[in-house]
Amino acid sequence: MSEPTGAARRRGPFQVGDQVQLTDPKGRHHTFTLEAGKNFHTHKGSFPHDELIGAPEGTVVRTTGNTAYLALRPLLPDYVLSMPRGAAVVYPKDAGQILSMADIFPGARVVEAGVGSGALSTYLLRAVGDLGMVHSYERRADFAEIATQNVRRYFGGDHPAWRLTVGDLQDNLDDTDVDRVILDMLAPWECLEAVSKALVPGGMLCCYVATTTQMARTVEAIREHGTFNEPTAWETMVRTWHVEGLAVRPDHRMIGHTGFLLTARRLADGVEPPLRRRRPSKGSYGEDYTPPGGAGRKSAADSPAAVPEGAAQGGEPAS
Repeated sequence: MSEPTGAARRRGPFQVGDQVQLTDPKGRHHTFTLEAGKNFHTHKGSFPHDELIGAPEGTVVRTTGNTAYLALRPLLPDYVLSMPRGAAVVYPKDAGQILSMADIFPGARVVEAGVGSGALSTYLLRAVGDLGMVHSYERRADFAEIATQNVRRYFGGDHPAWRLTVGDLQDNLDDTDVDRVILDMLAPWECLEAVSKALVPGGMLCCYVATTTQMARTVEAIREHGTFNEPTAWETMVRTWHVEGLAVRPDHRMIGHTGFLLTARRLADGVEPPLRRRRPSKGSYGEDYTPPGGAGRKSAADSPAAVPEGAAQGGEPAS
């Protein structure tokens, strides 16, 4: 049985064409591609690439300036943060949440819109495997080209599960029986109709947005569309710790806000989403509230979400 695409590049001795990540004594990283006969140069001296070719991972090399560097293959989080960029990349903390909370499984059929520099595409392809499908849509041809080169560099060539289309998702989406849709774009609410038609019942929609305004409009548009269950919205933050002897404390720097994630499940055809049973906060749908369509204002009395199920039937509001 042949190995999955890219697996051979993740183990064994270093080979020509491998990506190598060097770590210096201060923890700084340098990433380069192994080429026979070439030299790696820093302000701390140089050493020949041939010294690493055929050597195992975890090898320590010394430059002509006698500085030691630890040589390892970069992990996928390292790779996406150091690769050439056209657009900002999806940070590893958010990519990990997408893979987990959107339940990306081996063999899944996934549609992705907003490929950017190819970071999330690489995560998705590694998760679905050779027998899955990732169809990525990108409006800008220059971003699509950068993403293509980054994905090829990581896997060592074209991935059999990847298809990339340059154009708008809502104008070009021709996939059916899709298990998961990931939207990383400015206005995901514009794609809900196309996405709803493509997703299988029970399929997952996951949106990655940058601002609270985008998050609010996307959530309300999903509710209004009527083919999804109640959406969930959240963000993640990562804080590393300094651990040395008795000096154990959180680091002064952390990866804080990068974006918000929203998920919702596709309902079966013809099914209406259940009424929300919780009472909205006071003022949630007041005079200043503008519905997703942007037409006019809506008061609390006009909003179905503002009426708990029990009250709608003449009984007491649900707790």
